[in-house]
Amino acid sequence: MENYSKGKNVEKPLDRQDIPIPDISSNFLWIIVRGSSRMGKLLEDALNKFPDSKIVIWTGIGTSVGKAITCAEIMKKEYENKLHQITKICYRNVEEYWDPLLPELDQLIVKRRLPMVHICLSLNKLNEQELGYQAPADITLYKGPCSSNTQNIRDHHRNRSKMDITKK
Repeated sequence: MENYSKGKNVEKPLDRQDIPIPDISSNFLWIIVRGSSRMGKLLEDALNKFPDSKIVIWTGIGTSVGKAITCAEIMKKEYENKLHQITKICYRNVEEYWDPLLPELDQLIVKRRLPMVHICLSLNKLNEQELGYQAPADITLYKGPCSSNTQNIRDHHRNRSKMDITKK
């Protein structure tokens, strides 16, 4: 690739009809998370505007998927896990154009499929039959290994550090 320079990216603009969540009212807040987006600013805007729309959809593409998930989880926590959620995962097609640096080379077109997530949070009830639905406070906490075993491991390490080990 040293003989090419990065050219333009071509992708279809995101449209509200592209969100794969059916039966959503037209009055929703849509936040598209980008790699350069500041989470604090996104959350501030979402929390200020959410009471009016009652539905927010967080969308993350490519490297922004994790950031979109984090924003949605923080928002759920702010609302004390009282939000209904539908999550959809799909792909977004992008074409990258690479321009040749040498005249005898042809332009390259790289077609990529970037992962994309849409997370719909709503104060109102959503379709429970929809794939990806999560009810409010539908949380299973990870308890880890059984607590007695964990306590034994802690005691072992605590006692071990108190030992005076000398070599002969």
